[in-house]
Amino acid sequence: MSNFEIVSRSDFSDVTYLLEILHPQMAKAAKPGQFVIVMEHEHGERIPLTIADFDRDKGTITLVIQAVGKTTREMQQNCRVGTHLHAMVGPMGIPSHVGQAKKVVCVGGGLGVAPIYPQARAYKDSGAYVIGVLGFRNRALMFWEDKFRACCDELIVCTDDGSAGIKGLVTEGIKQAIAKHADIDEVVAIGPPIMMKGCADATRAHGIKTMVSLNPVMVDGTGMCGGCRVKIGEQIKFACVDGPDFDGHQVDFDDLMARLGRYKPTEQAALESWKESCRIRGGAGH
Repeated sequence: MSNFEIVSRSDFSDVTYLLEILHPQMAKAAKPGQFVIVMEHEHGERIPLTIADFDRDKGTITLVIQAVGKTTREMQQNCRVGTHLHAMVGPMGIPSHVGQAKKVVCVGGGLGVAPIYPQARAYKDSGAYVIGVLGFRNRALMFWEDKFRACCDELIVCTDDGSAGIKGLVTEGIKQAIAKHADIDEVVAIGPPIMMKGCADATRAHGIKTMVSLNPVMVDGTGMCGGCRVKIGEQIKFACVDGPDFDGHQVDFDDLMARLGRYKPTEQAALESWKESCRIRGGAGH
């Protein structure tokens, strides 16, 4: 039996869920911006997940996961309090650099809201003035608003349908923050590639340093497989060992999105195969 026990679980929506995993050593070592690679069972896929929170006193690592593919849906079905993950490796990646910035905008879109939280908290602990910008499709999908209000000096919530906060994308929240504050030192954004691209575009004309966290397909997490290579300016980098944080104004987002798109048919086939096996098992009365 592995030691990676799930001690807490919360479901934020029908597809988004939180797992708190007991791992005192990792909780002690974890820093904002890092990630883990997990395997749910012995024959499972290895998937990278950004650390959404860590509690050194409780000895836990928190992951917020969206059930979109075969593995994440399987985990949603099987991972309950008291069960164990087969493997969890980390913390991996270079921790986010929390420097001397006096005023920072921390932007999270959708699932990216979870991993931007430790960054916002770290900036607040460093003495910075923190403006949080959170984006959700609608009010029903919102989570952790209380946690962000506790570590942000200002919080701007954006929803696609206007059911909470301001109506629009997180870029509207960034524009609002820039209009109000002429002295923003840095913007940190985590979310889907198209969202981070929009954030970088929104800050480029203002010359505001913008860091993004990239989470491309990874296999080994050591830079050897090359699956997570990304184009940063004129250079090729590997997100697992050189990142996951990069200068958003230098990232070739079009290349990143094209690479992610190549895996869609394989991911869809794996999901359909898993759904079919679930139907067969269900029909057999298991």
